[in-house]
Amino acid sequence: MQTTMMQLPLSTQLILAHGAQLHARSRILSFDGERFREARFADVAPRAEALAAALVALGVQPGERVASYCWNHQAHLEAYLGVPAAGFVLHTLNIRLFAAQVQGVIRHADDRVLLIDASLLPAMREVIEASASLKHLVVIGGSDLPARLGTAQVHDYEALLAAAPGGYTWPVLEENSAAVVCYTSGTTGDPKGIVYSHRSIFLHTLASLGADTLGIRESDRILLLPSMFHANAWGLPYSAWLSGADLLLPGAHLKAANLRTMIEAERPTFTAMVPTLINDLLLADATDPLDLSSFRIIVCGGSAVAPSLINRVRERWGVPVLQGWGMTETSPLCCLSHPPRDATAAEEAPWRAKSGRPIPGMQVRLRDDAGEPVPQDGVAVGDLQLRGPWVTGGYHGGAYPDSFTTDGWLRTGDVGTIDERGYVQITDRAKDVIKSGGEWVSSVDLEAQLLHHPAVHEVAVIGIPDPRWEERPLPLVVRKPGQAVTPAELRQFLEPRVARFWLPEKWAFVAELPRTSVGKVDKKELRRLHGAGAFKVEG
Repeated sequence: MQTTMMQLPLSTQLILAHGAQLHARSRILSFDGERFREARFADVAPRAEALAAALVALGVQPGERVASYCWNHQAHLEAYLGVPAAGFVLHTLNIRLFAAQVQGVIRHADDRVLLIDASLLPAMREVIEASASLKHLVVIGGSDLPARLGTAQVHDYEALLAAAPGGYTWPVLEENSAAVVCYTSGTTGDPKGIVYSHRSIFLHTLASLGADTLGIRESDRILLLPSMFHANAWGLPYSAWLSGADLLLPGAHLKAANLRTMIEAERPTFTAMVPTLINDLLLADATDPLDLSSFRIIVCGGSAVAPSLINRVRERWGVPVLQGWGMTETSPLCCLSHPPRDATAAEEAPWRAKSGRPIPGMQVRLRDDAGEPVPQDGVAVGDLQLRGPWVTGGYHGGAYPDSFTTDGWLRTGDVGTIDERGYVQITDRAKDVIKSGGEWVSSVDLEAQLLHHPAVHEVAVIGIPDPRWEERPLPLVVRKPGQAVTPAELRQFLEPRVARFWLPEKWAFVAELPRTSVGKVDKKELRRLHGAGAFKVEG
């Protein structure tokens, strides 16, 4: 029997058209450091169309890359909507990568156009001049622009849109054609390119609207803290547009004082952030109380979220923290820590502290070093592998083929457990696992326990060489302001909480922890600094 269903391609065009037609009154709010500037979906959609028409007029061909080097603001959203819907490929460049990495990524993606904030142009001049593939440079918010930079003709963004020819007709797209390319942050090697298809973005967006995932809805006001230059800002720009949720765009203004102003002005209901940012808000709240009661939920990911942090947010503001695990390779939604239906309110905390259960459409499994299955009993540890309709099947240019199994699963590089209900618990990155005397020590679990100590603000645990045990854990501790604590006190605090062989002998106290370009603790840099003797080790 043959199907009789319509064959309508799943594409970003459907997302753009749906939001423009059904949610014309929904708002896009751009923060300038003091206040929000408001636009409606009805204002933004024609500008996205004008951008598409302007790029066609510049001679950009279907499938060519249009890069962005921008903060979270309205023009960047217009690129999210207009560039892929026109059949081009949006390449969101990470503005926190080193210049040499950015130049390498531009070259590897073969970018033809670059949209860039005027404020970021001075730092990128040399990269632009050295990037021979660039034919056009479009500057957002600039003035007194040169006619050319390197091989690129320079345009003012607003002037380009104003001059765009009318009567633009959107092309017919194949749902499996490329829509967006995003590169990993490059913390464990060269950045790797992941090319999202129209189909994968559409399905990922639909999944984010589910009640058992993020539950994005028209009544939401989303404070978009994930960077639009990383993993599609966790997919939230498309989620907001398809659902009709208001979208609050912070620009470059991400300090706690700015977040306070935005939250007080618009009372957002939903946001997503890394644990570091939650810690910053809690610190700010300690000296000047902050009202976060408008949020129905805060999604937290990027690195493991300590149970103590989840509990502090609930106790202080009455807001549940939903932990998520995902990767650039997964668009990025993979697992979310919604408690099971039979968990009472008093029993929720341990479930919320897990990495989460795969959302509908995602599959996760455990394998040992020989590729054999590992029991899903919540105890046995193995390499986590996954697959799904919005998971990359390979990296741009065919790089890193060993990241995929012969039967088509992605090797995540994470180590963890899966219990009988399917809940995943990350115990470490494969590169960060500490093997001491033949036994595994989880840096993630040690960090989570140490964060319960009232004097500890942040902590990272790395493995250091040991002549007897091969490796031993070294906690690097950031104390809370005005708090004092000794290695002996921290060790005593840990004794009833972890296995005896996990207890560290050596400790280091640091003023801050180095971060990756997306806000994660950079353990590779910590290991380098330790090797260079940068830390005073006690104990």
